[in-house]
Amino acid sequence: MELKSVRIEKPEAVNFILGQSHFIKTVEDLHEALVGAMPGIEFGLAFCESSGPALIRWSGTSEAMVELAKKNALALSAGHCFLIFLGNAFPINVLNAVKNVPEVCRIFCATANPVEVILAETEQGRGILGVVDGVASKGIESEQDVADRKALLRRFGYKL
Repeated sequence: MELKSVRIEKPEAVNFILGQSHFIKTVEDLHEALVGAMPGIEFGLAFCESSGPALIRWSGTSEAMVELAKKNALALSAGHCFLIFLGNAFPINVLNAVKNVPEVCRIFCATANPVEVILAETEQGRGILGVVDGVASKGIESEQDVADRKALLRRFGYKL
């Protein structure tokens, strides 16, 4: 077995969701869940099929996001993983809908941070062990940092 790290390639501000599922119908069901969760959503998704022809299956409403999804899925080539790149939405807008898709087994991350995916590769194929999402902590927030965090959330429309 060999451990590998694959960096997700994307523009800095683009959010994405990385998960694992178990069935080829994932593409259709995720597409339906995303458009149902947020009308007018722009996204691209790709799914790594794990048997048969073992193709990267894909769908979406934004050509640019679809291309990001396909490129990164091929780089991962890890069984039954999926990536969703969001153009005009945030994970919080769609994450519950994605998690409620029956074939979704787990979500590894939902972020705009730089991400490295840690893979195990064997003679059979590849599997995701986990992710490195963002950077290491730099300290403990101060009272001012708490106030700034709450002010930011209020600007986003959250009632605290």
